[in-house]
Amino acid sequence: MSQARMVTIDGNEAAAYIAHLTNEVIAIYPITPSSPMGEYSDAWSAEGVQNLWGSVPEVVTMQSEGGAAGTIHGALQTGSLATTFTASQGLLLMLPNMYKIAGELTPFVMHVAARSLAAQGLSIFGDHSDVMSARSTGFAFLASNSVQEAMDMALIAQAATLESRLPILHFFDGFRTSHEVAKVEQVPLEVVREMIDDELVFAHRARALSSDHPVIRGTAQNPDVYFQARETVNAYYDAMPGIVQKAMDKFAGLTGRQYKLYEYVGAPDAERVMILMGSGADAAEETVEHLTAHGEKVGLVKVRLYRPFAADELLNAIPPTVKRIAVLDRTKEPGADGEPLYKDVVTAIAESCGHSVCRFPVMPRVLGGRYGLSSKEFTPGMIKGVFDELKKEQPKNHFTVGIIDDVTHTNLEWDAGFRNDAGKGVNRCIFYGLGSDGTVGANKNTIKIMGEDTELYGHGFFVYDSKKAGAMTTSHLGF
Repeated sequence: MSQARMVTIDGNEAAAYIAHLTNEVIAIYPITPSSPMGEYSDAWSAEGVQNLWGSVPEVVTMQSEGGAAGTIHGALQTGSLATTFTASQGLLLMLPNMYKIAGELTPFVMHVAARSLAAQGLSIFGDHSDVMSARSTGFAFLASNSVQEAMDMALIAQAATLESRLPILHFFDGFRTSHEVAKVEQVPLEVVREMIDDELVFAHRARALSSDHPVIRGTAQNPDVYFQARETVNAYYDAMPGIVQKAMDKFAGLTGRQYKLYEYVGAPDAERVMILMGSGADAAEETVEHLTAHGEKVGLVKVRLYRPFAADELLNAIPPTVKRIAVLDRTKEPGADGEPLYKDVVTAIAESCGHSVCRFPVMPRVLGGRYGLSSKEFTPGMIKGVFDELKKEQPKNHFTVGIIDDVTHTNLEWDAGFRNDAGKGVNRCIFYGLGSDGTVGANKNTIKIMGEDTELYGHGFFVYDSKKAGAMTTSHLGF
């Protein structure tokens, strides 16, 4: 294992650091909260910072996200390594190109600071409604839960896409992770070098469109072949989970940080289990540790690889003792009979227990719920509230947690005063300010000084709204 340097950065910089190192063309269009990834890349290229191969990545700002996606698609067809960053409606403008990039089996990682889509109103804040709208494109989906993971998964994704030829959408929660400042281990250059196989880069180069070895792409197909051609990709998707886990294992050997596609934490004989992905998983992990220490048989599955959905791997992560499962989605699909992750888990359990030897002696009851839309708080009290609901004789399905729904009464009760043990030994501060009064900037500087000039571990998370100047800001600091 190489010696890593500790740096105090936010999630956007963590992902951009790897993206800039491992790409040659970066097409960008700014959209909150993903804009800093493009800004960092642009600044580094302007300063002449080189990528892994000694060239300076070309950063181009387009007129829209549609233009950025088209530029990326074109660059990939020439054999370049290319990336982009986006969120929310910006991601929707990229969907047509994403179907093509996936259909042509092209290695590519895009980084998304996941954000709400404008529905009854626009929101700049974070949830998974944007990435969920792209789940049928054929992209693989890899989720990061923290600033450290934003850097680590960016590299794991880059290694896995080159081997699998499936493009990957790497996402983390907008603002909650993208703008959180934390002290993390910077992945050393030699580890990045070790993770990226140049033979696979050469293979990508060899597939470039060239008049020296003509191939035909972008054809129109008739019913005689389209259906069969669509099925030819199956083997690539079947192989993908194994390739991603192999990249995670290689990364663990180089850094000591081991990741799993579906990672279980909690009591080995848990009867109540929660499943979710994104930054909420870290809050849930702390609460699960607190509850298990107090004798509760609860657990948590953190989902990292969401597409292709590896049902067997997921089920193997859940203790066979489970009786009730709560699947939490950070999105709402009006009119659907359940949100995406919930439906995938229900299907996985039903197919497993219906077609083969069921892993569970008693088929568990699965409940779905929504949390954290538009960065709504997701606290230890709410997490405990979900576990408490699972204890009930007739628990509520398709629930919400964190709001009071006085129209359709979907919400769960929860104790706002509940605290877990994770805060012991941690100094926690809250600073209130007014937009553009310098409070957020000063607190960011405080955390950076603390992280870089002392032995203390620190992180800062900042809440401000779309009214910008004059509205209240809240800075959460922990060290």
